[in-house]
Amino acid sequence: MMAEHSLCVPQPRRILIRSTNWIGDAVMTTPAVRTIRRNFPAAQITLLALPWVADVFAACPHVDRIFLYDKQGRHQGLRGKLRLAAELNLEGFDLAILLQNAFEAALIAKLARIPARAGYNTDGRALLLTHSVRKQPGIGSKHQVHYYQQMLAGLGLQIAEGAPELFLNSAAKEEADKLLTQAGQGPIIGLNPGAAYGPAKRWPSEKYAALAERLAAATGGLIVIFGTKADQKAAAEITAAGKRVLDLTGKTSLALALACIARCHVFVTNDSGLMHVAAALNTPLVAVFGSTDHIATGPFSDRATVIRHSLPCSPCLKTHCPQGHLRCMELVSVEEVEQAALKLLAAP
Repeated sequence: MMAEHSLCVPQPRRILIRSTNWIGDAVMTTPAVRTIRRNFPAAQITLLALPWVADVFAACPHVDRIFLYDKQGRHQGLRGKLRLAAELNLEGFDLAILLQNAFEAALIAKLARIPARAGYNTDGRALLLTHSVRKQPGIGSKHQVHYYQQMLAGLGLQIAEGAPELFLNSAAKEEADKLLTQAGQGPIIGLNPGAAYGPAKRWPSEKYAALAERLAAATGGLIVIFGTKADQKAAAEITAAGKRVLDLTGKTSLALALACIARCHVFVTNDSGLMHVAAALNTPLVAVFGSTDHIATGPFSDRATVIRHSLPCSPCLKTHCPQGHLRCMELVSVEEVEQAALKLLAAP
């Protein structure tokens, strides 16, 4: 693709990358971060990220530093954004590359007086950017990984191809090894019953409970439940059904959750941030899809099985089922998810 607005910044010394705000989106930007590092190997690269996604990049060798955007603390509100812009201005960045596609991201970079500011020109950002890129026709029909990479291609960068990648913190790996070893022997089966963006993305918790009981009986393995505090009700239902269950919902840092997911022999999940984590860690996974688009936001992995039932109303991309029946999820049976998980466990 021809460069639309090539970066005319000769070997910038200090680059700011504005990260996306959700774990799954952040994972899908990791190939783009790799591309930026390959094009600017000598630059000091700082990633501006919200606290809850920072661990995605904490051990990434392509990033030199993480600058926390404390949106619920010192950077809260208009005064906080001005404070953030002032803090960034003191860093002396030559270039800001905005992976987050939001007006706010461009405004903060402009207020920080970063001389070169690059990103998509959507959401009224064109006048705030010095290097803007138009979305390519049909980009919405491709996986979201390509969405970020095509923006960089539009800036004239050479794309570093490949799948999303995650690097684990050594301390978190040691803690995960200890935690899971103490829980016993056998295959480790991860379950992720939660998902942000509403209940339409969630396979019913009673089906996860039945699945846990079946997989525990079939494998003698350890069931590990992942998620946030919001998923603890579902976790309690699963725990009541299983024999060997380790409930980690709301009890770990993201770094520790990443390390535990890397140890799983199979991971069963809804369309969620942790699904993208498992895919990037090359953990075999079964993903249940209903309301969302398995092409655009499915697991970017050749060790993943997507289970979905095609309905005229799916994917609706809604937080709640517009028709009130949630058939796209209800039609996914425990048996078909179990068989997909067992097949992955049996694979070499």
